[in-house]
Amino acid sequence: MSWMEPAAGDAHALRYASLGPEGWSAPRQVAAGNDWFINQADFPSVVPIDAEHWAAHWLVRRPGGTYSYDIALALSDDRGRRWREPLTPHRDGTATEHGFVSLFPWLRDTGAVWLDGRNMVPDKGGAPRTELATDGGMSLRYARLSHDGEILADGEIDDRVCECCQTDVALTDSGPVVAYRDRSPDEIRDIAVSRYTNDRWTEPLIVSDDRWQIAGCPVNGPAIAAKGDRVVVAWYGAPNRQRRVKVAWSKDAGATFAAPVVLDEGGARGRVDVELLGADRAIVSWVARTGKETGQLRVREVAASGDMRPMQVIADGSYSRSSGFPQMIRAGTQLVLAWPEAGDPARVLTSLARLDTD
Repeated sequence: MSWMEPAAGDAHALRYASLGPEGWSAPRQVAAGNDWFINQADFPSVVPIDAEHWAAHWLVRRPGGTYSYDIALALSDDRGRRWREPLTPHRDGTATEHGFVSLFPWLRDTGAVWLDGRNMVPDKGGAPRTELATDGGMSLRYARLSHDGEILADGEIDDRVCECCQTDVALTDSGPVVAYRDRSPDEIRDIAVSRYTNDRWTEPLIVSDDRWQIAGCPVNGPAIAAKGDRVVVAWYGAPNRQRRVKVAWSKDAGATFAAPVVLDEGGARGRVDVELLGADRAIVSWVARTGKETGQLRVREVAASGDMRPMQVIADGSYSRSSGFPQMIRAGTQLVLAWPEAGDPARVLTSLARLDTD
């Protein structure tokens, strides 16, 4: 598990700990700096690529505008004990946004996808961002890197996506699949996937035709998990002010999806995550609002058939725009959840549950 915390002066540090039979290890530090871009929705990561090779990323401010920042990506070949000098996976050199990164194992290499603002008009330090009539807006891009940091391939996946919703990647037997929030010219911002197959990324496929028309980014990305060619995507949407958390299944590595299933509505506020429990069962986590400043972290198990178990509340707490994005991962026969808790000092809490898996 990785997190950010304040360091000396105005600096911030990216740290991580590993969960073992006796609990969490002592924290280790990846990097620290006083020029980082700090945002509650666009957060760093530390990801094992294989047993020895790890990758980490964080965001570094770039002169030129309020929302100008670059991705710093560091690699380790000794399980995170030492890190190479960071590199930048994008090579456009523009003073625009580059973030919402997903790192993943790509065969023997490191894959990265991110939101890239190179086609947008740079902001001028506090002025509202604008787009040209011919502007493609925020794009979704990728890079594939060797363990030595060489960029083996890079390019564009989608030329117009939602500006600040998280991305997520899952690995199928047919290759990686990226899930993200798309954006049409008439501001429909529904969830899409793209698959890497036959040495290219496929045209975007809309997972569910929610037709959520919204003039601004909801800052609420999807989550995806896969095993074999079975894929499950979870997301939040609120078309016509109907707030819902949904899930949809694919049995052909994301080429097609069945009709979605609604897991929660009304108080749901999204910030979802999803993990597979078996070939046809998944568990989804999300945040719900229960009062003016209160909320819950909820989970629910759902089958590919649409059958669901009762909803469970993992934690009650405060709710606000800055209350963070809970994370969830399956670790063998355990489910591990982590979420931030505001306070002085602020903390990251975890909860572990034994799984009934097949």
